[in-house]
Amino acid sequence: MQDTNNINWGIIGLGNIAHQFCRDLLLVDDAVIYAVASRSQEKANTFGEQYGVTNCYDSYDAILKDDHVDIIYIATPHNSHAELSVKAMTHGKHVLCEKPIALNKAEANMMIETSKETGQFFMEAFWTRFNPSVVEALLKIKNGDLGAIKYINADFAFYVDIPEGSRMTKTELGGGSLLDMGVYPLFLAYVVLGMPEKIMAAANFFESGADQQTSMILHYKGAQAVLHSSFMSPSNMVATISGTEGRINLHSVWHETQGYSMIRNNHKVDYHLPTKGKGFTYEIEACHKCIRNNQIESDVWSHQDSLNLMSITDAVRKETGLKFPQENKIK
Repeated sequence: MQDTNNINWGIIGLGNIAHQFCRDLLLVDDAVIYAVASRSQEKANTFGEQYGVTNCYDSYDAILKDDHVDIIYIATPHNSHAELSVKAMTHGKHVLCEKPIALNKAEANMMIETSKETGQFFMEAFWTRFNPSVVEALLKIKNGDLGAIKYINADFAFYVDIPEGSRMTKTELGGGSLLDMGVYPLFLAYVVLGMPEKIMAAANFFESGADQQTSMILHYKGAQAVLHSSFMSPSNMVATISGTEGRINLHSVWHETQGYSMIRNNHKVDYHLPTKGKGFTYEIEACHKCIRNNQIESDVWSHQDSLNLMSITDAVRKETGLKFPQENKIK
Protein backbone atom coordinates (compact mmCIF):
# COMPACT_ATOMS: atom_id res chain seq x y z
CA MET A 1 0.00 0.00 0.00
CA GLN A 2 1.19 3.46 -0.84
CA ASP A 3 -0.16 5.09 2.32
CA THR A 4 -0.28 3.22 5.61
CA ASN A 5 -3.38 5.19 6.61
CA ASN A 6 -5.40 4.73 3.43
CA ILE A 7 -6.21 2.01 0.94
CA ASN A 8 -6.42 3.13 -2.69
CA TRP A 9 -9.23 1.65 -4.75
CA GLY A 10 -9.40 1.31 -8.50
CA ILE A 11 -12.83 0.82 -10.10
CA ILE A 12 -13.28 -1.22 -13.28
CA GLY A 13 -16.70 -1.12 -14.91
CA LEU A 14 -18.55 2.14 -14.32
CA GLY A 15 -22.22 1.18 -14.41
CA ASN A 16 -24.98 1.56 -11.83
CA ILE A 17 -23.54 -0.86 -9.29
CA ALA A 18 -20.19 0.97 -9.37
CA HIS A 19 -21.96 4.25 -8.57
CA GLN A 20 -23.67 2.68 -5.56
CA PHE A 21 -20.39 1.14 -4.42
CA CYS A 22 -18.45 4.38 -4.75
CA ARG A 23 -21.04 6.33 -2.76
CA ASP A 24 -20.39 3.90 0.08
CA LEU A 25 -16.62 4.00 -0.43
CA LEU A 26 -16.80 7.69 0.41
CA LEU A 27 -18.24 6.77 3.81
CA VAL A 28 -15.24 4.60 4.77
CA ASP A 29 -12.59 6.79 6.39
CA ASP A 30 -9.49 4.94 5.16
CA ALA A 31 -10.77 4.28 1.63
CA VAL A 32 -9.70 6.41 -1.33
CA ILE A 33 -11.26 6.21 -4.79
CA TYR A 34 -7.90 6.63 -6.46
CA ALA A 35 -8.59 5.61 -10.07
CA VAL A 36 -11.40 4.53 -12.39
CA ALA A 37 -11.35 2.79 -15.76
CA SER A 38 -13.69 2.39 -18.69
CA ARG A 39 -13.23 1.55 -22.33
CA SER A 40 -14.44 5.11 -22.96
CA GLN A 41 -12.32 8.04 -21.81
CA GLU A 42 -15.40 10.25 -21.75
CA LYS A 43 -17.25 7.84 -19.47
CA ALA A 44 -14.22 7.49 -17.21
CA ASN A 45 -13.86 11.27 -16.95
CA THR A 46 -17.56 11.80 -16.22
CA PHE A 47 -17.55 9.11 -13.54
CA GLY A 48 -14.32 10.41 -12.04
CA GLU A 49 -15.58 13.98 -11.83
CA GLN A 50 -18.59 12.81 -9.83
CA TYR A 51 -16.36 11.30 -7.14
CA GLY A 52 -13.40 13.66 -7.26
CA VAL A 53 -11.10 11.18 -9.02
CA THR A 54 -8.30 12.57 -11.15
CA ASN A 55 -6.87 9.25 -12.40
CA CYS A 56 -9.35 8.29 -15.11
CA TYR A 57 -8.25 5.65 -17.61
CA ASP A 58 -9.65 4.62 -20.99
CA SER A 59 -8.45 1.02 -20.68
CA TYR A 60 -8.45 -1.67 -18.00
CA ASP A 61 -4.78 -2.42 -18.62
CA ALA A 62 -3.87 1.18 -17.78
CA ILE A 63 -5.45 1.10 -14.31
CA LEU A 64 -3.78 -2.24 -13.56
CA LYS A 65 -0.38 -0.69 -14.31
CA ASP A 66 -0.95 2.15 -11.82
CA ASP A 67 1.34 1.29 -8.91
CA HIS A 68 -0.63 3.49 -6.53
CA VAL A 69 -3.76 1.32 -6.76
CA ASP A 70 -3.97 -1.23 -3.93
CA ILE A 71 -7.23 -3.03 -4.69
CA ILE A 72 -9.44 -3.32 -7.76
CA TYR A 73 -13.23 -3.45 -7.57
CA ILE A 74 -14.56 -5.27 -10.64
CA ALA A 75 -18.12 -4.36 -11.64
CA THR A 76 -18.16 -5.46 -15.27
CA PRO A 77 -20.55 -8.03 -16.84
CA HIS A 78 -20.28 -11.55 -15.43
CA ASN A 79 -18.43 -13.02 -18.41
CA SER A 80 -15.39 -10.81 -17.80
CA HIS A 81 -15.00 -11.40 -14.05
CA ALA A 82 -12.53 -14.27 -14.32
CA GLU A 83 -10.22 -12.71 -16.91
CA LEU A 84 -10.07 -9.31 -15.20
CA SER A 85 -9.62 -10.74 -11.70
CA VAL A 86 -6.75 -12.96 -12.81
CA LYS A 87 -5.11 -10.10 -14.70
CA ALA A 88 -5.47 -7.74 -11.74
CA MET A 89 -3.93 -10.18 -9.29
CA THR A 90 -1.03 -10.95 -11.62
CA HIS A 91 -0.41 -7.19 -11.70
CA GLY A 92 -0.08 -7.22 -7.91
CA LYS A 93 -3.56 -5.91 -7.09
CA HIS A 94 -5.96 -7.19 -4.49
CA VAL A 95 -9.44 -7.84 -5.91
CA LEU A 96 -13.04 -7.48 -4.84
CA CYS A 97 -15.10 -8.97 -7.67
CA GLU A 98 -18.83 -8.49 -8.03
CA LYS A 99 -21.10 -11.50 -7.75
CA PRO A 100 -21.47 -13.96 -9.23
CA ILE A 101 -17.76 -14.67 -8.91
CA ALA A 102 -17.71 -16.14 -12.43
CA LEU A 103 -19.80 -17.98 -15.02
CA ASN A 104 -19.01 -21.39 -13.55
CA LYS A 105 -16.90 -23.24 -11.02
CA ALA A 106 -14.05 -23.85 -13.48
CA GLU A 107 -13.54 -20.09 -13.85
CA ALA A 108 -13.92 -19.56 -10.10
CA ASN A 109 -11.25 -22.17 -9.43
CA MET A 110 -8.87 -20.37 -11.76
CA MET A 111 -9.43 -17.07 -9.96
CA ILE A 112 -8.86 -18.54 -6.52
CA GLU A 113 -5.75 -20.43 -7.63
CA THR A 114 -4.38 -17.12 -8.91
CA SER A 115 -5.00 -15.56 -5.50
CA LYS A 116 -3.04 -18.38 -3.85
CA GLU A 117 -0.21 -18.19 -6.39
CA THR A 118 0.18 -14.41 -6.22
CA GLY A 119 -0.60 -13.95 -2.53
CA GLN A 120 -3.16 -11.26 -3.37
CA PHE A 121 -6.38 -10.86 -1.41
CA PHE A 122 -9.42 -11.94 -3.42
CA MET A 123 -13.09 -11.93 -2.45
CA GLU A 124 -16.43 -12.22 -4.18
CA ALA A 125 -18.46 -9.11 -3.38
CA PHE A 126 -21.30 -10.85 -1.57
CA TRP A 127 -22.21 -7.78 0.43
CA THR A 128 -25.31 -9.42 1.94
CA ARG A 129 -23.07 -11.71 4.02
CA PHE A 130 -21.77 -8.61 5.84
CA ASN A 131 -25.17 -6.93 6.34
CA PRO A 132 -25.66 -6.34 10.11
CA SER A 133 -29.14 -7.87 10.16
CA VAL A 134 -27.99 -10.96 8.28
CA VAL A 135 -24.93 -11.33 10.53
CA GLU A 136 -27.09 -11.08 13.66
CA ALA A 137 -29.77 -13.44 12.31
CA LEU A 138 -27.18 -16.06 11.39
CA LEU A 139 -25.69 -15.82 14.88
CA LYS A 140 -29.10 -16.46 16.45
CA ILE A 141 -29.62 -19.42 14.14
CA LYS A 142 -26.19 -20.80 15.04
CA ASN A 143 -26.97 -20.38 18.74
CA GLY A 144 -30.11 -22.49 18.30
CA ASP A 145 -32.68 -19.76 18.91
CA LEU A 146 -34.90 -21.20 16.15
CA GLY A 147 -34.24 -24.83 16.99
CA ALA A 148 -33.44 -27.08 14.01
CA ILE A 149 -33.85 -25.25 10.69
CA LYS A 150 -36.38 -27.02 8.48
CA TYR A 151 -37.41 -24.54 5.78
CA ILE A 152 -36.15 -21.47 3.94
CA ASN A 153 -38.18 -19.38 1.53
CA ALA A 154 -36.43 -16.60 -0.40
CA ASP A 155 -36.94 -14.88 -3.71
CA PHE A 156 -35.51 -12.00 -5.69
CA ALA A 157 -37.96 -10.86 -8.31
CA PHE A 158 -39.15 -7.66 -9.94
CA TYR A 159 -40.61 -6.65 -13.26
CA VAL A 160 -38.12 -5.21 -15.71
CA ASP A 161 -39.03 -3.72 -19.08
CA ILE A 162 -35.86 -5.02 -20.67
CA PRO A 163 -34.80 -3.19 -23.84
CA GLU A 164 -33.82 -5.22 -26.89
CA GLY A 165 -30.15 -6.18 -26.78
CA SER A 166 -29.85 -5.63 -23.03
CA ARG A 167 -26.99 -7.22 -21.14
CA MET A 168 -29.59 -9.03 -19.05
CA THR A 169 -30.73 -11.14 -22.01
CA LYS A 170 -27.33 -11.93 -23.54
CA THR A 171 -26.09 -15.40 -22.66
CA GLU A 172 -22.60 -14.51 -23.88
CA LEU A 173 -22.48 -11.97 -21.02
CA GLY A 174 -23.90 -14.37 -18.45
CA GLY A 175 -27.31 -12.71 -18.64
CA GLY A 176 -30.51 -13.98 -17.07
CA SER A 177 -32.24 -13.81 -13.72
CA LEU A 178 -30.27 -16.67 -12.14
CA LEU A 179 -26.83 -15.03 -12.15
CA ASP A 180 -28.17 -11.52 -11.64
CA MET A 181 -30.57 -12.28 -8.80
CA GLY A 182 -30.99 -16.00 -8.17
CA VAL A 183 -27.58 -16.26 -6.55
CA TYR A 184 -28.96 -14.29 -3.58
CA PRO A 185 -31.63 -16.84 -2.54
CA LEU A 186 -29.12 -19.62 -3.23
CA PHE A 187 -26.63 -17.81 -1.00
CA LEU A 188 -29.12 -17.64 1.88
CA ALA A 189 -29.90 -21.35 1.67
CA TYR A 190 -26.19 -22.12 1.55
CA VAL A 191 -25.12 -19.98 4.54
CA VAL A 192 -27.89 -21.44 6.69
CA LEU A 193 -28.06 -25.07 5.56
CA GLY A 194 -24.84 -25.70 3.65
CA MET A 195 -24.53 -27.89 0.57
CA PRO A 196 -27.79 -29.56 -0.50
CA GLU A 197 -28.22 -33.28 -1.13
CA LYS A 198 -30.41 -32.70 -4.18
CA ILE A 199 -31.31 -29.76 -6.41
CA MET A 200 -34.47 -29.41 -8.49
CA ALA A 201 -35.02 -26.43 -10.79
CA ALA A 202 -37.01 -25.20 -13.77
CA ALA A 203 -36.87 -22.00 -15.80
CA ASN A 204 -38.63 -19.97 -18.47
CA PHE A 205 -36.39 -18.38 -21.09
CA PHE A 206 -35.99 -15.40 -23.36
CA GLU A 207 -35.54 -16.15 -27.06
CA SER A 208 -31.83 -15.49 -26.50
CA GLY A 209 -31.59 -18.47 -24.14
CA ALA A 210 -31.15 -16.44 -20.95
CA ASP A 211 -33.57 -17.29 -18.16
CA GLN A 212 -36.52 -14.98 -17.50
CA GLN A 213 -37.39 -16.71 -14.25
CA THR A 214 -36.04 -19.69 -12.35
CA SER A 215 -37.56 -21.65 -9.48
CA MET A 216 -35.41 -23.90 -7.31
CA ILE A 217 -35.87 -26.45 -4.55
CA LEU A 218 -32.78 -27.36 -2.54
CA HIS A 219 -33.30 -30.59 -0.63
CA TYR A 220 -31.37 -31.35 2.55
CA LYS A 221 -31.61 -34.14 5.08
CA GLY A 222 -34.58 -32.96 7.13
CA ALA A 223 -34.90 -29.54 5.47
CA GLN A 224 -35.78 -27.79 2.22
CA ALA A 225 -35.29 -24.37 0.63
CA VAL A 226 -37.79 -23.02 -1.90
CA LEU A 227 -36.20 -20.23 -3.96
CA HIS A 228 -37.05 -18.06 -6.96
CA SER A 229 -35.61 -15.35 -9.23
CA SER A 230 -37.39 -13.41 -11.96
CA PHE A 231 -37.37 -10.40 -14.25
CA MET A 232 -41.03 -11.00 -15.10
CA SER A 233 -43.01 -9.95 -12.00
CA PRO A 234 -42.45 -8.44 -8.56
CA SER A 235 -42.36 -10.33 -5.26
CA ASN A 236 -42.41 -9.35 -1.59
CA MET A 237 -38.67 -10.06 -1.29
CA VAL A 238 -38.99 -11.05 2.35
CA ALA A 239 -36.84 -14.04 3.26
CA THR A 240 -38.06 -16.52 5.86
CA ILE A 241 -35.92 -18.96 7.82
CA SER A 242 -38.04 -21.43 9.81
CA GLY A 243 -37.03 -23.80 12.56
CA THR A 244 -38.69 -26.12 15.04
CA GLU A 245 -38.88 -23.36 17.67
CA GLY A 246 -39.49 -20.23 15.62
CA ARG A 247 -38.70 -18.28 12.49
CA ILE A 248 -36.87 -15.18 11.30
CA ASN A 249 -38.15 -12.88 8.56
CA LEU A 250 -35.49 -10.73 6.90
CA HIS A 251 -37.32 -7.53 6.02
CA SER A 252 -37.80 -6.43 2.42
CA VAL A 253 -35.71 -5.92 0.43
CA TRP A 254 -34.08 -8.81 2.25
CA HIS A 255 -30.69 -8.92 0.50
CA GLU A 256 -30.03 -5.34 1.65
CA THR A 257 -32.29 -5.45 4.68
CA GLN A 258 -32.43 -2.82 7.40
CA GLY A 259 -33.85 -5.20 9.97
CA TYR A 260 -35.56 -8.51 10.75
CA SER A 261 -38.33 -10.00 12.82
CA MET A 262 -38.09 -13.01 15.10
CA ILE A 263 -41.25 -14.97 15.87
CA ARG A 264 -41.32 -17.50 18.69
CA ASN A 265 -44.37 -18.87 20.56
CA ASN A 266 -46.57 -16.51 18.51
CA HIS A 267 -44.58 -13.57 19.91
CA LYS A 268 -42.95 -11.27 17.36
CA VAL A 269 -39.97 -9.02 18.07
CA ASP A 270 -38.72 -6.55 15.45
CA TYR A 271 -35.05 -5.63 15.21
CA HIS A 272 -33.97 -2.52 13.32
CA LEU A 273 -30.35 -2.32 12.18
CA PRO A 274 -30.02 0.49 9.61
CA THR A 275 -26.98 0.11 7.39
CA LYS A 276 -24.22 2.64 6.98
CA GLY A 277 -24.89 3.94 3.47
CA LYS A 278 -26.50 1.37 1.22
CA GLY A 279 -24.56 -1.39 2.95
CA PHE A 280 -21.47 -1.93 0.80
CA THR A 281 -19.48 -0.30 3.60
CA TYR A 282 -19.23 -3.54 5.57
CA GLU A 283 -17.64 -5.59 2.80
CA ILE A 284 -15.27 -2.68 2.11
CA GLU A 285 -14.20 -2.63 5.76
CA ALA A 286 -13.79 -6.42 5.64
CA CYS A 287 -11.47 -6.08 2.65
CA HIS A 288 -9.37 -3.50 4.46
CA LYS A 289 -9.08 -5.70 7.53
CA CYS A 290 -7.97 -8.71 5.47
CA ILE A 291 -5.43 -6.69 3.47
CA ARG A 292 -3.90 -5.24 6.62
CA ASN A 293 -3.73 -8.73 8.15
CA ASN A 294 -2.04 -10.09 5.01
CA GLN A 295 -4.93 -12.48 4.38
CA ILE A 296 -5.72 -13.66 0.86
CA GLU A 297 -9.31 -14.48 1.76
CA SER A 298 -12.03 -13.50 4.20
CA ASP A 299 -12.98 -15.64 7.17
CA VAL A 300 -16.59 -14.48 6.73
CA TRP A 301 -17.01 -15.16 2.98
CA SER A 302 -14.15 -17.43 2.02
CA HIS A 303 -12.81 -18.77 -1.26
CA GLN A 304 -14.45 -22.10 -0.48
CA ASP A 305 -17.79 -20.38 0.13
CA SER A 306 -17.62 -18.85 -3.34
CA LEU A 307 -16.70 -22.21 -4.89
CA ASN A 308 -19.52 -23.96 -3.07
CA LEU A 309 -22.10 -21.39 -4.14
CA MET A 310 -20.85 -21.59 -7.72
CA SER A 311 -21.20 -25.38 -7.58
CA ILE A 312 -24.82 -25.00 -6.53
CA THR A 313 -25.44 -22.45 -9.28
CA ASP A 314 -23.86 -24.77 -11.86
CA ALA A 315 -26.15 -27.57 -10.69
CA VAL A 316 -29.21 -25.34 -11.07
CA ARG A 317 -28.14 -24.46 -14.60
CA LYS A 318 -27.66 -28.12 -15.42
CA GLU A 319 -31.21 -28.79 -14.20
CA THR A 320 -32.74 -25.95 -16.24
CA GLY A 321 -30.54 -26.28 -19.33
CA LEU A 322 -29.11 -22.76 -19.08
CA LYS A 323 -25.78 -22.64 -20.88
CA PHE A 324 -23.42 -19.91 -21.97
CA PRO A 325 -21.92 -20.01 -25.48
CA GLN A 326 -18.31 -19.81 -24.28
CA GLU A 327 -18.72 -23.06 -22.36
CA ASN A 328 -18.19 -26.42 -23.98
CA LYS A 329 -19.78 -27.99 -20.94
CA ILE A 330 -20.52 -27.17 -17.33
CA LYS A 331 -17.62 -28.42 -15.29
